[in-house]
Amino acid sequence: MITITMPTIQFKNRGLTRTQLQQVLDYINTHLARDLLLAEIAEVINISPTYFASLFKQATKIPPHQYVIQQRVERAKLMLSKTDLAIADIALQVGFSSQSHLTQQFKHLTGRSTTHRSMKFALNDWHAASF
Repeated sequence: MITITMPTIQFKNRGLTRTQLQQVLDYINTHLARDLLLAEIAEVINISPTYFASLFKQATKIPPHQYVIQQRVERAKLMLSKTDLAIADIALQVGFSSQSHLTQQFKHLTGRSTTHRSMKFALNDWHAASF
């Protein structure tokens, strides 16, 4: 079983309560592998999608879609370090539509190229920096 550690988000009380934010983050984490629609996430706390997007960005400093992308990349990093699955398989399991979408987002967020070997090196650097 793979354990996902949720990143610490600096909470700024500008509309979403801590409980609402946690409900949304839990929902995203639980359903990360699926195609997540803004309306679906907003429904978790019963507010309109537009209003939710605004409140989420105020609370986390990033838009909901970018948060989902970051979480998918983080989960992919973990799976790359813990499994021998192909990048294409990992991409689909974490909710990306293709390997190329994962590798594009991986490079954007880490600054690293997208081969399996370089992803492993990026993971080693990431692990070393986080301790």
